[in-house]
Amino acid sequence: MTNPPKVRVALIFGGVSSEHEISCLTAGGVARAIDPERFEVIGIGITGDGCWVRIPIDELSGYEISDGRLPRVASDRPEAVLLRGADGAELATREGDRLADITRIDVAFALLHGPWGEDGTIQGLFEMLGLRYVGAGVASSAIGMDKDLMKRAMAAAGLPVGPWVAITPAQWRDDAAECLARVDAELTYPVFVKPARGGSSIGIARVEDASGLKQAILDAQRYDPKVVVEQGFVGVREIEVAVLQDLAGSPRTSLPGEILMHTDDAFYDFEAKYLPEEQVTLDVPAKLTPELLASIQDLAARTFASMSVEGLARVDLFVTPDGTPWVNELNTMPGFTRTSMFPMMWAASGLEYPDLIATLVDLALARPTGLR
Repeated sequence: MTNPPKVRVALIFGGVSSEHEISCLTAGGVARAIDPERFEVIGIGITGDGCWVRIPIDELSGYEISDGRLPRVASDRPEAVLLRGADGAELATREGDRLADITRIDVAFALLHGPWGEDGTIQGLFEMLGLRYVGAGVASSAIGMDKDLMKRAMAAAGLPVGPWVAITPAQWRDDAAECLARVDAELTYPVFVKPARGGSSIGIARVEDASGLKQAILDAQRYDPKVVVEQGFVGVREIEVAVLQDLAGSPRTSLPGEILMHTDDAFYDFEAKYLPEEQVTLDVPAKLTPELLASIQDLAARTFASMSVEGLARVDLFVTPDGTPWVNELNTMPGFTRTSMFPMMWAASGLEYPDLIATLVDLALARPTGLR
């Protein structure tokens, strides 16, 4: 009896966003863990300049933090081209004015974080190529990437979200003083200033009073001209839940995890997430009463369904001292290394990292192309 042909999975990573290195770390983790008996991995890196290149699997598997340095996609690799063939999507290598090494692709697994990858742009390309892919579709990816639009959608769905103020580049250009006054009028300090379409806590600042607000907005605008200012939740627990699509019913939710900062004035910024010497503990599973656990999982599942997410997402919540959960954010392409919260929560729930990857690819294979 012959073995069935391997599923060709294209891992796409890197990109031009500020989260390039985090995407590379994620891709390296997936490449090392994916089942080589079932899947044939094809590495497609996107350089910081936006060029698509082919990365050999042995090189990709070596993407790790080394001497405190994060990996990046090398620009001197063979140029990659995605195209639509007669039997579906194909990948080719460009050699001068010709295409070589043309290979069919069954599933795209875009491990891109941030704009131009997590925001619906590459998902639209996959749709046009008729290529099945892991994760959320165009609309939910785009809305989930923009913290302002995401909160609007969640509020419209009746989900509990905290107060926020959005500042567009036009509003800031035309009347920055009015923008500052709007924050002072609608929110109370402390507040968190964030790039609207950023991730990995890059460009985020906690602001304790009005004197630091303008500079925090200017700093956030280095990463995105659109900024959101969120009401700070004080004395809350930070809880996360991993969610998977279930084609036969309601979304599946993991056991939650909790982010425990070691000092009261710290928050879960980039260094705390990715550099181990920072003072943070990830408690998985979180210590919750059965009633609070059920409430949090239900809210995470409702958030996933309300945003029409496919594949996977991580829902970040706050729990106030009286036990009330609030939705903070939904992330449609969470960090995916073994030490990232999403895989850790599923491992605590009985779904190990290699099986989680296989589940996501299987969900993508079961998804029809075209409108759903």
